[in-house]
Amino acid sequence: MKLIIAVIQPDKLETVKEELYKAEVNLITVTEVLGHGRQMGVTEVYRGVKETGNLLRKIQLEIAVNENFVEPTISAIRKGACSGDIGDGKIFVLDLQDCIRIRTGEKGSTAIG
Repeated sequence: MKLIIAVIQPDKLETVKEELYKAEVNLITVTEVLGHGRQMGVTEVYRGVKETGNLLRKIQLEIAVNENFVEPTISAIRKGACSGDIGDGKIFVLDLQDCIRIRTGEKGSTAIG
């Protein structure tokens, strides 16, 4: 079991969701987050004064999957989120020690679905 965490551009959320659904990955958690990578935020000129906002709005996806869905999930996220520009995001893959379905008490890969 793996926990896949992806940080993507907000305007790519619908495209990523469509790609995940095509890959039969239906269970996701979506959170609005702030952050920046190498681009260090954005610089704008407001009334002649240069201002830097270093935290950009991003979307974080958390997806728990069984081993056979790891690569399809990563491929779907990359396909939906990639624009080729700096700031497209990152994907993190973590080992998931356990999963428990609250309603039934099922554990492990059965609980993920």
